[in-house]
Amino acid sequence: MKVGVLTGGGDAPGLNAAIRAIVKKCEKFGYEVIGIKYGWAGLLELNTMTLKYDEIKGIIHKGGTMIKTSRTNPLKMKDGVKKVSQNFKKLGLDALIAIGGDDTLSVAAALSESGLNVVGVPKTIDYDVPETEFTIGFDTAVNLAMRTIENLQDTAESHDRVFVVEIMGRHAGWIALYSGLAAGADLILIPEEPFNIKDVVNFVKKKTSNKESQAVIIVVAEGALIKDYEGPVTKDANVDQFGHVRLGGIGEFLAKEIEKATGSETRAAVPAHTIRGGPPTAMDRLIPTRYGLAAVDLIKQGKFGHMVALQAGEIVTVHLSKVTGKTKTVSKQLYEEAKIFFE
Repeated sequence: MKVGVLTGGGDAPGLNAAIRAIVKKCEKFGYEVIGIKYGWAGLLELNTMTLKYDEIKGIIHKGGTMIKTSRTNPLKMKDGVKKVSQNFKKLGLDALIAIGGDDTLSVAAALSESGLNVVGVPKTIDYDVPETEFTIGFDTAVNLAMRTIENLQDTAESHDRVFVVEIMGRHAGWIALYSGLAAGADLILIPEEPFNIKDVVNFVKKKTSNKESQAVIIVVAEGALIKDYEGPVTKDANVDQFGHVRLGGIGEFLAKEIEKATGSETRAAVPAHTIRGGPPTAMDRLIPTRYGLAAVDLIKQGKFGHMVALQAGEIVTVHLSKVTGKTKTVSKQLYEEAKIFFE
């Protein structure tokens, strides 16, 4: 049997751990593994590499993805699905493991519906794939974001300065909320809860009235929404092949508004892609390893059109139709719990 594996969308720490486990388990079953380079682009262009465990066993501690990735979307191309299906057969693949977030898994679901043997693995630092308690890359991203916020806290306290830290998070504020709470941020703003500039300004005024310390740390997700402002703050109007605009800039925008209204020295900091890279945490090595092993088991069982997931500490399977086109967002209750610290 010949099994293909690809990683799509943004890179994330833990992808290599999953790839390593897939190759190891496949070799145990006597399967050949073909790495599809640059995500779906690799299937469109027949860009592949053979994967052998002895040659890749040392990749578990490395961030990124050894088989590269891209945001190519076959569904947006004329005859894209047809070409992918043809190349699937040209490569002699019996099954394909697609590792990615909603965009990648949406393509996987479409290909599965067209008759191809596809299995999904959830990956996204945004943690917004439903039906699972773990997505590859999230734990590392949260820890890196937390350290960044803590570092800025030292500077803020030394200078009595206000910092607005912009954290990745298009439609869901998981990274901002988790890292902000863990680092002891004063205020956290997320896409799920639109805010007023005036309320943020008043919050800063109240905090900086403290004679002992005027330092304030505000964490804002890049996709956070301002009330009475049309849509999220964006860098430009260009979109990728999945229709996503390039977000970013809300941190700088908010910092300028705060400084103008309060007179407090305010700086914006944007860790951006720095929280995507670097060595994965232990959890971003262990769970992806379990995912990789389970994905190969699904192939052996002939259970296609499903995604592996983590629920209550156990690896389970979820049909791709329950996952695609949906976003797991921060609940109102969880954000209300966090608000006790925003006083």
